[in-house]
Amino acid sequence: MVRIPTNRPPTHPGEMLLTEFLEPLGLTQKHLADSIHVPYQRINEIINGKRGVTPSTALRLAKFFGVYNDFWLNLQLRWDLDRVQKQEGESIASRRGYANDRIQVFSKAS
Repeated sequence: MVRIPTNRPPTHPGEMLLTEFLEPLGLTQKHLADSIHVPYQRINEIINGKRGVTPSTALRLAKFFGVYNDFWLNLQLRWDLDRVQKQEGESIASRRGYANDRIQVFSKAS
């Protein structure tokens, strides 16, 4: 089973697909695409980081490689969250949240 490291920036699912699955098994992108009944272009774009893994593709990859159904979506989710955190993290962190507002309301009422 492939373990996902938590102490470094996430790996794009396409990089994981290529380096941890296709290359070690000697499989081509075309073979994988044909085997899981998706267009070659989809696999190629995922591997090149130009496309994310959809739930449909994730299930197909999981079945083909014998990993948990959520493996590929978890990789994609970690990748997406890391990107958004880098792009919008400061903006989001500076906003007040519902919980903060509720705490202040209760504090003032006491």
